[in-house]
Amino acid sequence: MGREDDYTIEPGANLRRADLEGAKLSKADLTGADLTDANLRRADLERTKLSKANMSGANLYRATLTAAKLRDTNLTGANLTGANLIGANLTGANLTGANLRGAWLLGANLTDANLTGAILTGANMDLADLIAVDLSGHDLSNADLTGANLSGANLHDAYLTGANLKGTKMRGANLTGATMPDGSVHE
Repeated sequence: MGREDDYTIEPGANLRRADLEGAKLSKADLTGADLTDANLRRADLERTKLSKANMSGANLYRATLTAAKLRDTNLTGANLTGANLIGANLTGANLTGANLRGAWLLGANLTDANLTGAILTGANMDLADLIAVDLSGHDLSNADLTGANLSGANLHDAYLTGANLKGTKMRGANLTGATMPDGSVHE
C-alpha cells in the first residue's frame, strides 16, 4: 500500500470487500465509507473518522481503533475479536451480532449502541460508557466492567459470572434474572 501519506481516501469511498490487512489508515476520514466485508485485520485505524460508515461483516481482528469515531456506524456481524477500541466513540453504532470477544473497550462510549446478539465474553469495558444499552441475555462472563457506566442499561437475564463490577454505576439498570459475578441470580 505504500506509505501512509502516499494516497488519499475520500469520505464516502466504496471499499467494499477491500483487502486492507495491516493498512496504516490512522487519522483518515472514512466518514460514510462502504467497508462491507472488508478485511481490516490488524489495520491501524487510530483516530480515524468512520462515522456513518457501513462496516457490516468487516474483519477487524486485532485492529487498532483507539479514539476512532464510529458514531452511527453499521458494524453488524463484524469481527472485532481482540480489537483495541480504547476511547472509541461508538454512540448509536449498530453492533448486532458483532464478535467483541476479548476486545479492549476501556473508556469507549457505547451510549445507545445496538448490541443485540453481540459476543462480549472477556471484553474489557473498564470505564466504558454503556448508558441505556440493551445487554439483555448477553454473556458478559469474565468481562471487566470496572468503573463502567451502566445507568439505565437493560441487563435482564445477562450472564455476569466472573465479571468485574468494581465501581460500576448501575443506577436504574434492569438486573432482573441476571446471573451475578458470584453465580447468584438477581431477583
